[in-house]
Amino acid sequence: MVNDKGGVGKTSLVANLAGQLAASGYRCLLIDLNRQANLADDLGYRDDQRDDQGTGLLMSVIAGAALEPVTDVRPGLDVVPGGARLADLVPLMVSRLQERDREAFRVLADILAPVAEPYDVVFIDCPPESPILTDLALTAARWVVMPTKSDAGGLVGMRLVGERFALARELNPDLGLLGSVLFATGSRSVQVHAEDRGAVANAFGGRSPLFAASIRHAERSAQDARRLGKLAHELEVEVAAQPAWWTALRDGTGTGGRLSTTAAGVAGDYRDVAVELLTLLRTVEEPAAKTRAEATR
Repeated sequence: MVNDKGGVGKTSLVANLAGQLAASGYRCLLIDLNRQANLADDLGYRDDQRDDQGTGLLMSVIAGAALEPVTDVRPGLDVVPGGARLADLVPLMVSRLQERDREAFRVLADILAPVAEPYDVVFIDCPPESPILTDLALTAARWVVMPTKSDAGGLVGMRLVGERFALARELNPDLGLLGSVLFATGSRSVQVHAEDRGAVANAFGGRSPLFAASIRHAERSAQDARRLGKLAHELEVEVAAQPAWWTALRDGTGTGGRLSTTAAGVAGDYRDVAVELLTLLRTVEEPAAKTRAEATR
């Protein structure tokens, strides 16, 4: 999940898509390459014993040792935390690259490979404006999904990633673009979506890999989610269980601290994106798997 522009929904998509898939029985692993480590907020493990601020990931890169994910942050959902310690990763990579060793970009792929096999989906949450960490992710990944907002900044960020994408394919020729997801957009903004689709098509040489599903703008639900460390579908359950506002008033508990009812709509958006993601993956991966199977007969 990558875009050179910050604030376009990368972390929210990683957390919520993985949460939706894990709740449906898929095993998911999240790799947090962000020094701000907002996944820790979205998944509710900020500053507890599971939050190593990226130390485990950094030490694996230094020593070449296998990653040790934090298990069951949600049932079926494991995480390799990011955080402040990843600030040391960039100068480390710069030092290695000064020796003109482009193979150094394979380090994330090398430490991820031994632990990836049991998982159905592995998500890498990329930081904004960090070409070196983006290169590590692109060299390790099979597919790229680029979130964007309905503004010029998100599209500029996508074009910058496109440049890194081309370089990464020299080391990772299997890397492919799965598509782009509109984030925090008006659910009824049909004309805006059409214009965005055209802009994305122009950014990618005349084709529009824009997901049909998008994530609506719902600021209050986003604030509730990050404040409580809950995912949209978890908030949806809590919203359904909270008493009606008139009941709260009658009982003297007031309406303060109530969760926004928009959580249900947002959770539905993430479900739609998750279904489309799995459908696209099945479409592009099943023929390749069949070809590999036939080749080994």
